[in-house]
Amino acid sequence: MKTITIRLASPLQSFGNEATFSHRTTELYPTKSLIVGMLAASLGYRRDDSRINQLNNLQIAVRIDQPGKVLTDFQTVEFKPDTRKLTYRNYLQDGVFIVAISAHDKTIDKLKYALLHPKFQLYIGRRSNPIAGVLKINEFDDDALKVLKKLDWQASEWYQKKYKSEEYFAEIIADASLSKNNSGSLVKDAVGSFNQHSRFHDYRAVVNVHVSLKNKFYQEHSTKHDIFNAI
Repeated sequence: MKTITIRLASPLQSFGNEATFSHRTTELYPTKSLIVGMLAASLGYRRDDSRINQLNNLQIAVRIDQPGKVLTDFQTVEFKPDTRKLTYRNYLQDGVFIVAISAHDKTIDKLKYALLHPKFQLYIGRRSNPIAGVLKINEFDDDALKVLKKLDWQASEWYQKKYKSEEYFAEIIADASLSKNNSGSLVKDAVGSFNQHSRFHDYRAVVNVHVSLKNKFYQEHSTKHDIFNAI
């Protein structure tokens, strides 16, 4: 088994959840359906391709290295003449997330190549949210959860410098199959179908883990002042 990590970053991101048409909210981390959708787009799978559901079997974990701030945008939609309606869209600003994907060696090699040579344009949640540059992908010989527990903090440099603590406590949301902990929960973000006429999601079991990551830019400032040492 091998694992690849992907650093997901973009000025704006959106991770769909159960929301109404008039107000589209967002999760605070990349959902499994978003990750599966990116992989499917990289591989050239179309929305109704049956192979997409096989990607649900990948073991996936996500670490929140730089929480995004929620931004709400509004749009005017006109379904019929003179029937304008305001709709709202939530986005995350400046978030940085580390996605870890585990599978057999050949599968990981195929996914890594596809992500670096995608068949379709990749974006984070909506077409207006392109990825910030070439994906940063690394490879490890361990499972996704163990990799994220050990991996250095990957937040933006400006964020790490402004963070006033020696340690950053990151949250990991992982497939329950990666953990021996039985106190998980169910979230509805596995892919059921991406077909535009019958789109739906299924439940999956997840665990939430918190890890302490070192802030390499932290400097402790002493308040002691001895004027005689300057003489």
